[in-house]
Amino acid sequence: MPTDSLFAIAPIISGYLQLSGTAAAVADTIAYAVAVSILIVAFDYIFGWVERKTIAKIQKRHGPTFAGKYGILQNMADFVKLLSKEHTIPKRADKLLFLTTIPLMLSLSIFLIFLLPFSPTLLETDIGLGLLVIFVLLSFMPLIIFANGFGSGNKFSAISAQRSVIMLLSYEIPLIFVIAAVGVLANGYSISGIIGAQSQWWFVVLMPIGFVVFFVVMLAEMERPPFDIREADNELIAGWLTDVSAPYYTLALFLDYSRMFLGSLLISIIFFGGWSGPFLPPVVWLLLKTFIISFFIMIIRATTVRMRIDRLLRFGWTWLLPLSLLNLILTYLLFIG
Repeated sequence: MPTDSLFAIAPIISGYLQLSGTAAAVADTIAYAVAVSILIVAFDYIFGWVERKTIAKIQKRHGPTFAGKYGILQNMADFVKLLSKEHTIPKRADKLLFLTTIPLMLSLSIFLIFLLPFSPTLLETDIGLGLLVIFVLLSFMPLIIFANGFGSGNKFSAISAQRSVIMLLSYEIPLIFVIAAVGVLANGYSISGIIGAQSQWWFVVLMPIGFVVFFVVMLAEMERPPFDIREADNELIAGWLTDVSAPYYTLALFLDYSRMFLGSLLISIIFFGGWSGPFLPPVVWLLLKTFIISFFIMIIRATTVRMRIDRLLRFGWTWLLPLSLLNLILTYLLFIG
C-alpha cells in the first residue's frame, strides 16, 4: 500500500509485528477499521461544532462559546452531560425494538462507510456491485425507523414511523433510476469503476439532472432539512425520538452526523470524481470533496424551512420521479444509443 494513503499505517504495523499471510491481513483490516472509526468520530465531533457555529452565524446568534476556545469543547460537555443521565424505557414500549433500533442504525451507517474505499490502494473493500449493495442496505434505514416508532408505544412516534415508510416509497424510486443511469455511464456498479469513468468529466457535468435528483433524495435519506418531516418537532414533538432518553439521544446525534458523512461520501464518489485529483493524495481529495459537500448541506439546514408532508410527497412523485426518468433516458440516448 503506497504511503500516499492516510491509512498506510496498516502495513507498517504488520511489518513491525513481523506478521505474514492471514495474520497480516487481519492486522491490516483491524488497523484500517480503527483508522476509519477515528475518522468518523472526528468528523461527527468537528462538524457537529461547525454546524452549530454556522447556524448561529447565519441566524445572528453566538452558538457554542464558553466551553473551550470558540466553544470547541461544548460538544464534549454535552456528551458527558447526556451520558450521565438515566436511561429509561417507556412502559408501553417493546423493549427489544426500543433498545436495538438506534444502535442497529448506527452500526449499519458505520458499516456502509467501511465498504467505501477511500483511495485506489484500498480496493479490497470494493466489490463488483458495491454501489448496489450499499443502496440496498441503505434502504433498510426507514424500515428500522419504522420499527422504532411503533416499538416505542407513542402515537407521535408511530405517526413518524408511518411517514418514514411513505418517504421510502416516494423518494427511493427516483433514486433507483438515478443509480441505473450511473451504471449506464460507468458500465457497471463497482465504486472504483465509477470513479475511473470520471477521469475526464465528472458525472455532475454529464448528467446534472441526475445529480440534482440524487442530492435531494440523499437529503431526505439523511433526514436533513427541509426533508426532516419524520421528526418534525412543531407537530410530532421529536418524531421517532420522542421517548428516547438522554444516552440514546447521544447515539441519535452521532447517527445523524454519521449519516451525513456517508451521504456526502456517496455524492462525492458518484458525481465529483471521488479520490481523483492532482498533486494531493487520493484520500485527501475524497475527504476534501466530502467536507465541502457536508458544509453545503449545513448551509441548507440554516437557510431553509421544513416542508409539509403533503408537499413533500407531491414533490417526490410529480418532480423527482419524472426528472429521474428523464435523466435515465437522456443518459442512454446521449452516451449509449
